[in-house]
Amino acid sequence: MGEVDFFRDTWVRYLGYANEVGESFRPLIPVKVVRASYAVAFAYGLADTADKSWNTYRKDGRPKRVLVETGDAFIWQTLASVIIPGFTINRICAVSQNLLKNKAPKIPPTPRNLITVAIGLLSIPIIVRPIDKGVHILMNLTYRRWLQE
Repeated sequence: MGEVDFFRDTWVRYLGYANEVGESFRPLIPVKVVRASYAVAFAYGLADTADKSWNTYRKDGRPKRVLVETGDAFIWQTLASVIIPGFTINRICAVSQNLLKNKAPKIPPTPRNLITVAIGLLSIPIIVRPIDKGVHILMNLTYRRWLQE
């Protein structure tokens, strides 16, 4: 088993999913709070990027290598922590809301919103690993392949 990556292999990884919590609560909270949740997720991604950059600088020191690793971490985090999961939870919640509205019209708006929030929150742990693995595959097939030394 390899070295444990603090930002990607521990509970800290879930900070990258703050925006999914925000998206889940979208029916109940102001849009400004949802946007703030994206700021938390993006800050997590920048912290991981800085960590990967610093570790590469300490181990290797070559500017090109540091730049390549910085780009890799930044792209990976932007896709795996912000864009793909945010879009996924947003769509899960939107579809849930529409299905509840159309298929169960007798459910009042407040309980319907609470059900949508619960569905969004329960979806987060399910989507984490598949998205992370999918982004690894995407990065291996594109960026990492293109910039091999």
